[in-house]
Order: sequence, then structure tokens, then C-alpha cells
Amino acid sequence: MQTDSALLEVTALHAGYGRAEVLHGINLRADRGQVITVIGPNGAGKSTLLNALMGVLPSTGGIAYRGRNLHGVALEERVMQGMALVPETRALFGTMTVEDNLELGAYRRARAGHKDTRATMESVFTLFPRLKERRTQLAGTLSGGERQMLALGRALMSQPALLLLDEPSLGLAPVIVREIFRAIEGLRATGVTIVLVEQNARAALEVADHGYVLEMGEIALEGAARDLAVDPRVIDTYLGAARAKP
Repeated sequence: MQTDSALLEVTALHAGYGRAEVLHGINLRADRGQVITVIGPNGAGKSTLLNALMGVLPSTGGIAYRGRNLHGVALEERVMQGMALVPETRALFGTMTVEDNLELGAYRRARAGHKDTRATMESVFTLFPRLKERRTQLAGTLSGGERQMLALGRALMSQPALLLLDEPSLGLAPVIVREIFRAIEGLRATGVTIVLVEQNARAALEVADHGYVLEMGEIALEGAARDLAVDPRVIDTYLGAARAKP
């Protein structure tokens, strides 16, 4: 049973690819307006988790969103209910402009009769002024950081209540990583709930409220992000000794 404050509650989730099970009984929750992060090594199942939550992959177990069991609910319906995934690949349309990519993010809302696409786009431009400067530029000509901003912006065009982010810092220069994580903090301030999958454990734990450590398809540790950031096991494996506090 989902509690009132939980936007997302996952219980005993199993998922994988064909007969190869990757996730083995995952339990996690995200309260409304909270950032939770899932950290762990390559191959731990972090992307599999997001794809299962979004309905890209079949799964068993419980996924409750806004009190509704999502078993059997198609990806398109999850989007209409306020879920959005920014995949690791970013999946932009390189031969289309920045503005056209953003408009595609609002396509389902527009079809449903919502007329707030322009206002939503302006809010995206406020969050990422660089996108406004490049609104007529082809997405394929953007830098890596700009492409990540565009992928985030396109997801926000659907006005999600739950945003699933898969490795948003992957391949980006440190200065751009800081900019992306500042944007994540800004999104939390607007009330968006975020599930952040990240290999950059340091940055993820700094921005998150609660954290989960995923290893070999199972939750190895969980707790308040500030507590995980000083946990010796997390420091040794994911943060390095320099993170330790005297």
C-alpha cells in the first residue's frame, strides 16, 4: 500500500532481458518533491531499473505511482500520467532544431488539448539559457553538454511529476556536470520528483535527499544521501579516501 507522501513505491521488483534476470527484488520509494539517487558500478542494473519503471522492459513485482499499480500499463500511458525518462543515449533528433526537439517533447500534451507549449518552452529556456541562444540550431551540431540540456528540456516539456534520469553527467566536462546538477537542484525546487541514476556518486549524493547503492541487481545499502556520503563502505568503493571526513 502506497503511503500518502510517496509518489513512487517499488516493491520486490524483478526485471531483465529475456531469461537473464538483472534485478532481483528491488525495493525503493521516492516521496513527492524528493530527489533519490541510485549509484553503483557498471552492470549493476541501474539502467535496467529505470527502463522497468518506465515500462520499456517487462517486470514483475510492484510499481505504484500516485497510488496506482502500473502492472500492464503501457509506456505511452505512463508518459500521459506524468512520467518521463531521459535515457543515457539522450535520443535526440539530430537533423531537427533545438526548438523542434522541444516541441516533440510536448507532443502528447498538445494532442490531449493542452495549449501551454510555448509557456513550458520558455520555462525550459529559463532553466537552460544556452538552449534559447541555440533554438534554431540543429541538435546534431550541439556540444555534449548542450545535448544533455536539450534531452532534459525535452523531457520537461511533458511537464512530468516524476523524472527518471539515466547518467546525465556521462561524458561531460566537470564544468558542464556542475551546470547539469544545478539544474537538477532547480527542478527539485519546482516540486518535480527525480530518480537519478549516476556513476558520479559524489555529485549524485550531494544533490539527492536519499540514496540507494545497487550492486549485482540488489540494493546493498540505502539511507539519507548525507549519511551515505560519509559511510566508509561508500567512500572506499565509490568516493575514494579523499571524501572521508576526520
